[in-house]
Amino acid sequence: MGTFVTITLPQTDKKYFKPAFNIIKQVEKAISSYDKNSPIYRLNRDGESLIYPYTYEALCLSKRYYKESDGYFDIAIGSITKGLYRFGEDERVPSSFELEHSITSLDGLSFNTLSATLQKGIEIDLGGMGKGFGVDKVAEYFREKGINARVAASGDIRCLGTCPIEIYNPLFNTPLLSFTTKEPDMGISTSGNYNRYVKSKKNNHLINPKTKHSQNNFISISLISHLPNADLDAYATAASVMPKKKAYTFLDSLDLAYVVLQSDRKKIISRNIKLFTK
Repeated sequence: MGTFVTITLPQTDKKYFKPAFNIIKQVEKAISSYDKNSPIYRLNRDGESLIYPYTYEALCLSKRYYKESDGYFDIAIGSITKGLYRFGEDERVPSSFELEHSITSLDGLSFNTLSATLQKGIEIDLGGMGKGFGVDKVAEYFREKGINARVAASGDIRCLGTCPIEIYNPLFNTPLLSFTTKEPDMGISTSGNYNRYVKSKKNNHLINPKTKHSQNNFISISLISHLPNADLDAYATAASVMPKKKAYTFLDSLDLAYVVLQSDRKKIISRNIKLFTK
């Protein structure tokens, strides 16, 4: 998942740390596009691969997010993020010609519970929902055990039990928003263009699959809701690459609150924020 994962548990439940981190390792093995033993890595390399149950579930969710977001959440964007920019590896800035002729059609992916195939020229990147998916799997484990916990994978956080949150502000030292989650099982997910880019933030990792160029309408989008973290992660990713008006229409249609930092440095907080925070 390309990030640090932190888990906070009561002292009396510390024996559950190791099983929880083992779940993270299993998710990483199932959906990573960097691990050479991962089904997704093999799928990108060979055009076919056997897959794990977590892989299948993540692919099913990704197809749903693709439909819900009108194609703005598109894991076939790996053809650009992995194939051209090579984020996290031998990074480079692709030419306009390369971007224009890249293939980002999800129609080239076929899969069932056991295996997947991929059209030549397409690569899959589950980074737009992977951290949230991993957080969800650990949260499911803690719910079964009846444990209050906080699970965080970078900007994807799950609070089982209420907890204080500060949304990072990449422009200043003060947080964009500080709050306590209102309900005992809430998720927070942030998508931003300020951490992962090549040479300049103009070439950031949040690629609009329709224009095939990095987005620069938003610095960050943070979502707060009881929805699963994989949903929030995917919705934040999708909204980040949409045209501005469409992004707000999309977010307002969902059962969540949002805190948005636009590229003009204006902070936008949804009117329903008090339904999810205190």
